[in-house]
Amino acid sequence: MAEAKQDLVVVESPTKARTLERMLGSEYKVEASFGHIRDLPKSKLGVDLATFLPEYVVPDDSAKQVRTLRKEAKEAGHVWLATDLDREGEAIAWHVADVIKVPQSKLRRVTFHEITPQAIRDAFRHPREIDQDLVNAQQARRVVDRLVGYTMSPLLWKKIRYGLSAGRVQSVALRLVVDREREIQAFVAQEYWSIEATLANHAGESFTAEVIQHRGHKLHIPDAAHAEQHKAALQGAAYAVKSLETRETSRNAAPPFTTSTLQQEASRKLGFSVKRTMVLAQQLYEGVSLGDAPVGLITYMRTDSLHVAEGALRQAKDVITKEFGADYALEHPRHYKTRSKGAQEAHEAIRPTDLSRTPTYLRKHLRPDQLRLYTLVWQRTLASQMTPARFENTRLDVEAGHYLLRANGRRVTFDGFLRVYTEGTDEPEKEVPQLPAVEPGERLALLGLEAAQHFTQPPPRYTEASLVRALEEFGIGRPSTYAPTISTLVGRRYVRKEGRALIPEDVGFVVTDFLKEHFADIVDTGFTARMEEDLDRIAQGEVEWVPVVRDFFEPFNRRIEEKTRTVKKSDVTEEATDRTCPKCGRPVVIKLGRFGRFYSCTGFKKAKKGQPLPEGACDYAEPLEGQREPQLEVIEGETCPLCGKPLAKRRGRFGPFIGCTGYPECKYVKKTQQKTGVTCPQCGQGELVRRRGRGRSTFYGCERYPECTFTARELPGAPGKDAA
Repeated sequence: MAEAKQDLVVVESPTKARTLERMLGSEYKVEASFGHIRDLPKSKLGVDLATFLPEYVVPDDSAKQVRTLRKEAKEAGHVWLATDLDREGEAIAWHVADVIKVPQSKLRRVTFHEITPQAIRDAFRHPREIDQDLVNAQQARRVVDRLVGYTMSPLLWKKIRYGLSAGRVQSVALRLVVDREREIQAFVAQEYWSIEATLANHAGESFTAEVIQHRGHKLHIPDAAHAEQHKAALQGAAYAVKSLETRETSRNAAPPFTTSTLQQEASRKLGFSVKRTMVLAQQLYEGVSLGDAPVGLITYMRTDSLHVAEGALRQAKDVITKEFGADYALEHPRHYKTRSKGAQEAHEAIRPTDLSRTPTYLRKHLRPDQLRLYTLVWQRTLASQMTPARFENTRLDVEAGHYLLRANGRRVTFDGFLRVYTEGTDEPEKEVPQLPAVEPGERLALLGLEAAQHFTQPPPRYTEASLVRALEEFGIGRPSTYAPTISTLVGRRYVRKEGRALIPEDVGFVVTDFLKEHFADIVDTGFTARMEEDLDRIAQGEVEWVPVVRDFFEPFNRRIEEKTRTVKKSDVTEEATDRTCPKCGRPVVIKLGRFGRFYSCTGFKKAKKGQPLPEGACDYAEPLEGQREPQLEVIEGETCPLCGKPLAKRRGRFGPFIGCTGYPECKYVKKTQQKTGVTCPQCGQGELVRRRGRGRSTFYGCERYPECTFTARELPGAPGKDAA
């Protein structure tokens, strides 16, 4: 009797492959595609501009894996395509099915929201066909982004500077950051003052109240002189309780996490970048070893749905009752309605796959950052199914002559979900104290008066968290695009991070101004959101994808051709001034350089090394007043082995590196390994580091090399590629 053939299961990453192989058993062999196994070519456009059909190729570093998959698929009984359940995963499944060249009858498509034995069994009992509408939505997105990138980027190179890029989501995100910075620059602070009185009741218990009215009108104190006048009048006044209002209020917990809210909260509470959050979430989703076998700890992490499975809701009630008591559990589960138009209700919010796995239990199994993110998801999920917090709010008005003062107090009468979790905010909440007991008409003793100077504040700069929230509110991009979008803005040096704030660089201003003037719709939030809606309609099978792409690209391309002919580089990168060159008397302009804007003689040219200036040229250039000089971050305790000068973090055309501060006299560069925080899937001991191969290509390898020889083209456990 012939031995039964193994079935082949194809997933994206080695981590996910190992987890599934343990769960499925010996009847299945699981292989990874290592992300996208086929894509548009890097060296050319790869899109037929007559039909808009893409020309897909298998990259050289995927060729070996394609041969492996073809061989395994040919020998397998069936081929199960178990890639992720979003558009990107559906497209990867479609590409794999096309390149392995097996009959359609052998193919099975399965998806699951969580990597647990029960979810995997259910998925394999209910296979389906590849959803071509989802594939087409991803193709449309990929083609549009390629067309924008391959036509807009060369225009930016010609009109601004080589190496720049534009993108459908990236450019709108940059505009938001630039527009906010312009608001801040244009903001004129207004001075105002406030006066607070420290008062005491009959029992000597003190509290503070702010002066809010004078002679029945809202009190505005413009300067110190007026503040002193009001203080003098208040000093001799008699203080008494005018009114006391108490009311009961309650507050519900925030809903469970979607991708964007997880990114925002991890940024606020844990200080994680959006990219770091997604890497850790992918690791928790794909599987972490809990003793004998790996298991997925959270549900799929790229989602905009708030739906939670009924079984998880029942378990949440059991865990809440066990951990905190019956008073904290809801009688009936709370269901949240998903607001996003494109969200799929069949998907779930991000939650633990098993709520009984408490952070305390997982402490010995997870790395510190993994545990912190898991704890955040566990707490938020439980809190979303806990009873409301209840408060007693008090408003106390105090009369003092012609003045009215007010004090607000709050007392927690039942902590409810606050026992587990409090949602973070971009701005710290003002603490509301509990007020002492007073009676209407009661005389109060004045203990002191304090006048404080204030200034109106400009709008805050965007952080990664607030930028993600803004993109989501405008309907720009999708959960998988936020991390690569922000990484591109920082990596291309359009913006820099200072603390958590995103601050645009000079080149970011110039690129945004150029796009606003000549390609207003590309950086228009409404236009970009409508494109996202069109992609959603394609995914739902309502419209064909090629006409959507054609309607976008044909007028866009005509404008590219027009601006290539009519716009001069000097119109974009130079700004006239009323200064004259101190060396030759010619006019001076402001130019955009590698490190920002600078004053330059209109006859400016650099001399070649070892040669004099060309005849008639002038080398006058100086930074703008207040221009930020590029700062070197010196590494304490490290010196150059060649010249002894300190080493510093620098950035070159191929990215960040560590080099000598004596450059250009000393050109020492330290060889470094960029750690990723991902444990090596082969040896389980070392950490994967980013390395450069031949031709400046990058790959990931174990830091324990040569003891461990694991390498991968894409980072196992990293988010899938998507457009920025």
